[in-house]
Amino acid sequence: MTTRAPRTLVVVGHPDLSRSRINAAMTEAIRDLDNVTVRDISRTYPDRIIDVAAEQQLVSAHDLIVWQFPLHWYSLPAVLKQWLDEVMTRDFAYDTGPLLTGKTLLTALSTGGLATMYRHGGFHRLTIEELLRPVEQTAHRMGLAWAEPLVLHGSRGVSDEELALHAKRYRTLLEKGPAVPAAA
Repeated sequence: MTTRAPRTLVVVGHPDLSRSRINAAMTEAIRDLDNVTVRDISRTYPDRIIDVAAEQQLVSAHDLIVWQFPLHWYSLPAVLKQWLDEVMTRDFAYDTGPLLTGKTLLTALSTGGLATMYRHGGFHRLTIEELLRPVEQTAHRMGLAWAEPLVLHGSRGVSDEELALHAKRYRTLLEKGPAVPAAA
């Protein structure tokens, strides 16, 4: 028995994908997948005026929502936070029932720091999982299942070969769909 790949919406939250090495490679690796819709929100909305109805329609039409972004000050970049604030509103994403229940959120992010810097006693003092807790809680509040994040650490020093391997892992993950732990 074969399972179909999830209908996937990738919301690219890079402030300027044309100046990106990591997120541009990740986006290019998935752009041609039949089950994937890519939304580069900085390019789609250069004036930062988001078409909320269009974005909500896209969210509704997909099973897997991916927020792809470089970690900025331990959080989402401003453009992705704006998208979240304007698109995932009350009566659409929460407080009116299970509108998004059955859908999954995956974060695909990059960090400038090495993985060893994201640990207790490390430079950043917290693990990446701890830093992503507000995002995980946001998913929970909206009824979205939380998939294990795909993280590329140390983006400044990643070789072309390492980046190609990461982009391939990302593509494979979106082709199959992420494993989602059972609800607690």
